[in-house]
Amino acid sequence: MLLSIAAYAADGMVVMVSEFPVTDTTDRLEQAVKKAGFTVMARIDHAAGAKKVGLELAPTELLIFGKPKAGTLLIQASPTVGIDLPLKYLVWQDANGVVQIAWNGPEWIKQRHQITGQDKLLGKMAGGLKKIAGTAAKK
Repeated sequence: MLLSIAAYAADGMVVMVSEFPVTDTTDRLEQAVKKAGFTVMARIDHAAGAKKVGLELAPTELLIFGKPKAGTLLIQASPTVGIDLPLKYLVWQDANGVVQIAWNGPEWIKQRHQITGQDKLLGKMAGGLKKIAGTAAKK
């Protein structure tokens, strides 16, 4: 599992293991992002979508959320960042039955979109995303 975490991290993705099943983890994430003042925009159950077309997929859910005020500041700094906003948490069960949470690291977003002048906001985002995921992942 450590190899998969390193591989994801190399692509700008931060990954954390959860102690809860996928649906419970996503429920906990949704509650935590709302408590932190974010707006939840969508929740997508990829496994349910796969089932509808006769395919199997391990439990996999995507939570899409954001704060328009913060997101707008980033888009003003670099319009292309809109492709990576709103923010997302991906929660899935891997082949070993381990539930993981992943999100794009704000430092990676900064580099990808060459954002300048928003280091304080991006740092706050990084800390907030990690804190929210940690709250949702741990008993």
